[in-house]
Amino acid sequence: METPQNLAELLNADGFKSIPKSFIREILKVTAHSDIISFAGGLPNPAFFPVQEIQAAAMKALEKDGRRLLQYGESEGYRPLREYIAARYKQKHNLEVDPDVILITNGSQQGLDLVSKVFLNKGDRVLMERPAYLGAIQAFSAYNADIRTINLLDDGPDIERLTEILDKQKVKLFYGIPNFQNPTGISYSIEKRKQVAEIMNRFPSLFIEDDPYGDIRFSGENLPPIKSYLNEQTILLGSFSKTISPGMRMGWVVASKEIMQKLLIAKQLTDLHSNNLSQRVIYQYLMDNDFDNHINKINETYKRQCDLMVEAIMEYFPHDVKVTQPQGGMFLWLTLKESQNTMELFKIAIKEKVAFVPGNSFYPKNDCHNTMRLNFSNSDEIKIKQGIKILGNILKRNSS
Repeated sequence: METPQNLAELLNADGFKSIPKSFIREILKVTAHSDIISFAGGLPNPAFFPVQEIQAAAMKALEKDGRRLLQYGESEGYRPLREYIAARYKQKHNLEVDPDVILITNGSQQGLDLVSKVFLNKGDRVLMERPAYLGAIQAFSAYNADIRTINLLDDGPDIERLTEILDKQKVKLFYGIPNFQNPTGISYSIEKRKQVAEIMNRFPSLFIEDDPYGDIRFSGENLPPIKSYLNEQTILLGSFSKTISPGMRMGWVVASKEIMQKLLIAKQLTDLHSNNLSQRVIYQYLMDNDFDNHINKINETYKRQCDLMVEAIMEYFPHDVKVTQPQGGMFLWLTLKESQNTMELFKIAIKEKVAFVPGNSFYPKNDCHNTMRLNFSNSDEIKIKQGIKILGNILKRNSS
C-alpha cells in the first residue's frame, strides 16, 4: 500500500482545524524533569493518592466478582456507583438526583465531548467565562462552535452582560465552573448562582455546570449547585480525579432524562462504556473508607499551600500584581501590568527552572497576554517559596 505523497491533504477534518493545542500538556513534558519547580499542571498532590486503599479495594473487588469486572459493562455505568453519587448530592446539597440520569464517563472531559456531540452543529454559539478552562475551549472548538466570552468578576459572571448577550444572540450552551474556577480560582457567590439560574430560565439555552473542584473547599461555606435552581436546563459534570485519582479517569454527567437518552447514544458510539474495573474499584474504595475524612486531609494541606503561595507573592512580587485568593480548588490567577507579556516571561522562567501557565492559553482568541495561572497543590512548601521568589525576581527585572 502506497503512502500518500502529502499526508497533510488527508489530515484536514474541519473540526480539528480550529482546536488550540494544549500549551499545558506541552509544558508538562518539560516539567517532568526533577530539577524544574512546576506551578504549571493542574495536578492533585500525589501524596494523597490512596494507593494502599485502592490496592485493597481492587483485590477485594476482584475476589468478589472478578469475572464480571473484566467483562463488558453497562453503558450508563455501574449502578451502585451511580447510586452512591446520587446519594452524595442529597447528603451534601439536598439535591434530588435519580441514578438513572447519571452517566459514568472517562473523566469529566469526556462529558464535555459527549455534550458537544449531542448539541453542537457548526456555527452554534457557545458562551464561556473569560478566562475559560482550556479543555472546554478545545472540546467546543472540535465541533466548530462559535465561542463567545463573558467577563468573570470576583463573584461570578458579569450578570448585566449575560442578560444582554442572551437577549440579543441565540446561545445554545453557557459553560461555567461555579466552584474554584480553572484557571482563576474564583467561585460564584450565592447571589450570582441564583441570578444565573433566573436569567437562563428565561431563554432556550442550557447551562453546563462543570464541578470537578467542588469537594476541594478549604474555607467558606459550601454553596449549592446552580442545578439546584435550574434543574432541567442544567447539565452537571463531576469527577473523582481531584479527590481519588486522575489516572483512573472517572467522572460523570447528570442531565434530564430526555438529554440523557441522547448522551447515552453518544457514549455508546464513543467507547461503549467507561472502564468497568476502575468503576468497581472506586466503588469498593468508597464503601470501605471514610471519603470525607480523606477529602478533609487534602483540604487542610491545600489551604496551607495556597496561603503560603499568596504570602510569598505578597512578599516577592511587584505590588501592582493582582492575585485571586480562592477558598478552594488548586489555582491562583495573577494579573500583571498590561505592558507585560507572560509568554515572554515564561521563556525566561523556564531557563531559571520554574514553570507556570501563561494566561493567553485560557482565552479562545489568545487575546490577553498579561495574566498567568499558578498551581499550588502539587508543590511542597519549600518549592513554593523558592519558586515564587525566583518568579518575583524575574518580574521585577522585566517590569517596565
